[in-house]
Amino acid sequence: MRLTFVSNYFNHHQKPLCEAFAHTPQVEFVFLQTEPMEEERLRMGWGLDITAYPYVRVWQQDEAAAREAVLSSDVVIWGGVETKGPEKALEERLAAGKLTFRYSERIYKEGRWRFISPRGLKQKYHDFTRYRKAPYYLLCAGAYAGSDYALVRAFPKKKFVWGYFPETKRYDFDELMAKKSTAGEPVRLLWAGRMIDWKHPEIAIQVADRMLHGAPGMVTDLPQKVRKNGGFVLTMAGSGEMEQELRLAVLEKGLEQVVRFTGFLKPEQIREEMERSDIFLFTSDEKEGWGAVLNEAMNSGCLVVARPEIGAVPYLLDHGYNGMINGKTGYYPAMTAWLIMNREEFRRQAGRAYDTIINAWNAENAAAQFLRVAEELLRGGTFTYAEKLPFENGPTGMLQPMCRDPELRPQEGARFARRW
Repeated sequence: MRLTFVSNYFNHHQKPLCEAFAHTPQVEFVFLQTEPMEEERLRMGWGLDITAYPYVRVWQQDEAAAREAVLSSDVVIWGGVETKGPEKALEERLAAGKLTFRYSERIYKEGRWRFISPRGLKQKYHDFTRYRKAPYYLLCAGAYAGSDYALVRAFPKKKFVWGYFPETKRYDFDELMAKKSTAGEPVRLLWAGRMIDWKHPEIAIQVADRMLHGAPGMVTDLPQKVRKNGGFVLTMAGSGEMEQELRLAVLEKGLEQVVRFTGFLKPEQIREEMERSDIFLFTSDEKEGWGAVLNEAMNSGCLVVARPEIGAVPYLLDHGYNGMINGKTGYYPAMTAWLIMNREEFRRQAGRAYDTIINAWNAENAAAQFLRVAEELLRGGTFTYAEKLPFENGPTGMLQPMCRDPELRPQEGARFARRW
């Protein structure tokens, strides 16, 4: 099988999946990079030496060969591409009726009301809807991508559960747990990412403040209960435009003894922080199309407390089993405090989170299942369009055609994550 993956740039989040494809026998794999990486991401340590990966090609270095790869490959995965030259090659491929998969997060991160824009609808028709009957399928990198595309009637009954698959580390689990806090020690909380508005790092500071000082409407002796169970420390890993504001908030609220800032860290340093941490606070809103830190934190044996709007959350987390899902942001302090007071429970859930990544949501399983589906489609096969997609299906479930996405109904509580 000749398989070509086209995307804006090669990075550490795409590398494991690409490596899995490249090392699969009988697969001739090429990754086509269409543009240079932004300076901000280079500063964050996302840059890789692409010369070290023989399957990576740069579109601009040989446009004729790149175009030929898109047109002649048996299967093409099309990721985020902004430049016009590659898009023209994609149009030619689709017009020729060749098997193609669109790899996409949700398209209405700013709100689904935007789909009513006449100009936007015209563009979506040009890019997607007119290919409704073509062998053009959607890899939904996030739980809300499918229903976003359904608004413009694109990819009817041709949507697959997908995601991002950062590096999966296989630890001796007992040794991993030995790096974390023990009974009587402060529970280690971690927040990691760019400190920008839609990632809401201020919620982590609010969690620390309310668990240390209490707040109106909360259990009056909550701070005492947290202290009795060893207390906590919060690490804020990362940097960004909100960092100074957050540092000032820590001083104003008297949190200097329980909150520390690391500043900018490289991806491997973030993983080291995760390995030492007990609970990971994931506070982004719906603009987080996927959120690869969720994969990484679960793989590092953290118990994740997350918002349901994050694209990866309904796919990876089962509330109360391998993580906690907040229906409302105000629940973070109470939920985190409950976990501190029930260490054995959050350790059990952290173990299940680790198993979820090791046994299902990893690049090797994703590549194998994708190739299974692609081979079947190339032979002219079809798939039953499932009415339900049970999480227990594991890696098979990742690629079952899905009927509809989880509905965003925080008021009904967090257990919506397994409704389809």
